[in-house]
Amino acid sequence: MPGRRARGEGSIRKRQDGRWEGRYTAGRDDETGKLIYKSVLAKTQTECKRKLREVLENQLQALTMNFAEQIRDTPVESQKQTRTSSTVGEWLDTWFSLYIKPNVRKSTEVQYRYFIKGILEPRIGETELSKLTGLRLQKLYQELRENGKIRPQGNADPGLSPKTIRGIHTMLHNALGQAVKEGLILKNPTDDCRPPRVDRKEMKVIKPEQVGFYLQAAAARNVLPMFFLELTSGLRKGELLALLWSDLDAEKHSISVTKSVSRRDGVLEVSPPKTRHSIRTIIIPQQAVDLLVQEHSLHPNNPYMFPSPVTGEMYCPDTINHLHKKLLKDAGLEDCRFHDLRHTFATLALQNGVDVKTLSGILGHYSSGFTLDTYTHVTTKMQEEAAEKMGHFMEMKL
Repeated sequence: MPGRRARGEGSIRKRQDGRWEGRYTAGRDDETGKLIYKSVLAKTQTECKRKLREVLENQLQALTMNFAEQIRDTPVESQKQTRTSSTVGEWLDTWFSLYIKPNVRKSTEVQYRYFIKGILEPRIGETELSKLTGLRLQKLYQELRENGKIRPQGNADPGLSPKTIRGIHTMLHNALGQAVKEGLILKNPTDDCRPPRVDRKEMKVIKPEQVGFYLQAAAARNVLPMFFLELTSGLRKGELLALLWSDLDAEKHSISVTKSVSRRDGVLEVSPPKTRHSIRTIIIPQQAVDLLVQEHSLHPNNPYMFPSPVTGEMYCPDTINHLHKKLLKDAGLEDCRFHDLRHTFATLALQNGVDVKTLSGILGHYSSGFTLDTYTHVTTKMQEEAAEKMGHFMEMKL
């Protein structure tokens, strides 16, 4: 998305001589007004990121110290005026450059850049940081809910979804919380407002008696190994498609989940999984191992576990969505998302006696509590069944 490049924002590239170069802006030339670019060099990408981060952090520290000196040297009656010299847009640019871009996945970086450049800066970017209030943010959320889309199409709702607005609120809370730590503002205004409530999407699962029809449809289209593995592991779509043959340990019946694939601007991008909890090793059934070995025998020299029959590379996530829809239609089943296959696995696992902590680890959730909250409909029914069994047992003892 086009927009003004933030001061101090860095970029990293690999040079032809094999070294990594981190480039950043260090201000403007007083005479020409042109940006001044500087670079750091390193032998590895990790070292380059570290050097670049140190430079950018030093820039922020210098900016903060200069700001503090202005306040200290200004008469008391003028300090309130001095504190308003930084705008919301300027701080968001600085915060994004130093704390977000070097430390998050590409998808998060793209999303936050859209929030800042496309939504916040046009509306509150010129607001003085110290004058931003919870009331102003509450009005902003209402405005976004009613008419927040940049390019509304046709008769579609022109407002942003509660989930998107809540994501903006979370980002602002973190950015303004850092401003409090830096002494730029005294209080985080997001503490005084309430983002919209997000209604959880209805979870659909394939019923136990329907799973066979779905797998038969997958076998008829020669994609049984992929969808059998999905229904016996609950992998996220990007994790499933990014698997390499080397990720399988056939002897231990295990798969290492260390990466995920997504599509950005028409290009497939492989990155670490969703969270650090998503990097995991899971045990799969012997039947799944046998199917994977059989699948690999069809393309023994291809490194991908599930190569596209068209390109020989990874499947595009959109292609798998379309294929999933075809399998549902072939099997005569109700429409559901590919992600609901993950929910189907989790539901069947709980119903077949897998404990919540084990399931949480398989799914890559950050806590068992999150798993319980997500699948409360299953666990509630299991508790009811357990209570009924205990009631019958105790009644027999009377």
